[in-house]
Amino acid sequence: MNDALVSQIETLLKSQPVLLFMKGTPDFPMCGFSAKVSGILKESKTPFATVNILEEPELREGLKVYANWPTFPQLYIGGELVGGCDITVSLHQSGELQRLLEASSNKVDQPA
Repeated sequence: MNDALVSQIETLLKSQPVLLFMKGTPDFPMCGFSAKVSGILKESKTPFATVNILEEPELREGLKVYANWPTFPQLYIGGELVGGCDITVSLHQSGELQRLLEASSNKVDQPA
C-alpha cells in the first residue's frame, strides 16, 4: 500500500469522530451488514459519517490492509477500528457501543 493511500485513510479517520466505511449509503445500503450497522448508528442518535467503499476500489482494498480487517462494513470511533457488523451488533446489545459513541462525542465537544 502506498504512502498516499495511507495518508488518505488517516486523513479520513481524523476528520470524523465516528466513521463507517460501508457498501452504499445509510439511505441506500448495498449489503445487509452495512444496512445493519448504519441502522444501529442511526438509532444511537450520534452523528456519523460514511464512505461508500464501492465508489472507491483502491480505498476499499487499502482499508483491508490498513486495518488488517478483510470485510466491510468497518466502523471507526475516535480513529480506532471497532469492527464489523457482528462486533458492532454485540457492542450495541451490551450497551458498550453507546458508551464508546458518547465518549467520542464528548472529546469533540470539549475545547482543545
